[in-house]
Order: sequence, then C-alpha cells, then structure tokens
Amino acid sequence: MNDHTDDPHDTPVGPFPTAIGPSPFPPLDDPTPADAILGDEILGSGLTVAPADPSSDWNQAADAHDLSVSHEAQRANPLAALGRFAFPPAPHLDDEGVAARDRRWTSRTIVFATLFLLIFNAVSIQNWSRQQVPGWVTSTVQQLADVWSAQIAQLGADQPRQGMRELYHAAQAQRFPGQAPSESPSQAAP
Repeated sequence: MNDHTDDPHDTPVGPFPTAIGPSPFPPLDDPTPADAILGDEILGSGLTVAPADPSSDWNQAADAHDLSVSHEAQRANPLAALGRFAFPPAPHLDDEGVAARDRRWTSRTIVFATLFLLIFNAVSIQNWSRQQVPGWVTSTVQQLADVWSAQIAQLGADQPRQGMRELYHAAQAQRFPGQAPSESPSQAAP
C-alpha cells in the first residue's frame, strides 16, 4: 500500500485498465458526433450524443398512476376475471354508511360480550345482587341470578371460571422456602 506515489503521470497499478477500448454497446440509429454539436471544444473525440426526443413522444394527458405496477405478463385467472364480472366490488361508502357500519359493529360486539359474560360469568350477577341494598328489585335479581347460575352449572359452563379461580388461589397461597404459610380466607375470618 505504501508503494503508491502522488505523481499524476504514473500509470495505475495492476487490475485497473489503462486504455479504454471500443464501446461494447451497439451504435445508436442516427449518431450525431459530439464535436459537430459542440464545435471546436471536443475535436476528434469520437463521442456521440443521443438524438433529442421527437415532440410527438410525450403524451400530456398521461398519468403515471394509470400504469400497471405488475411486472409479470401473466394472464389473469379466468375464474377470478369471471368473479369480478359477476360480482363487481361495492361502491365506497359515504360518511353516513361508514357510521352505520360502525354502529352495527359496536352493537354486535356489545351483544356478544354480554352473552359471553352471562354464560361464563353468571356468578358475578349473584355477587352483585348480594352487595346491593335489600329491596324488591335486588331480591328479584338475586333470585333470577340463582336460577340462572344453577342452569349454567348443569351445562358445565361454570367450570372455566372455577378452574381459573382455583389457579388464582393456588398461586396466592404459594410461599418462598422458609416463609410462613398464608392464612386462607376461612382461617382469617373470626
């Protein structure tokens, strides 16, 4: 690396070419010598300049977004083409249509969540009704919740909730080695 000199007249080292050979590219249809265009600036250099684009080559109404971005020249699947013809895509929704679609989605989600909780978490209704001030409404809700929980227990839908509750209590009761055992809620109550 230290054998390089700063003399500009030295020939380059090794693999770098020192002479430029003929161009590997074919000549253009109508080459115009660069020295004929530029005058005496590039005398005898032999460089050629591509001809200017014809004025009819440019389409002012063209839009680059109209071009296909697919680089494959494959034909579309005939079944897919038939499907697009038979079932064209629906027009885009306006603001009112989008709002109606969102309301339908929200309503369905709320109904599904309510039914899921009624089936798999029926005990929560009983617990809630027991915490309220006694009255006709709360006693009615409590009796309905008791019947509903009994029916759901017969189906076995309360098993996932009971399993999660047992796992929680087992994890809560775990202690480090040498630590005193925890008091269960039945032992802590007077």
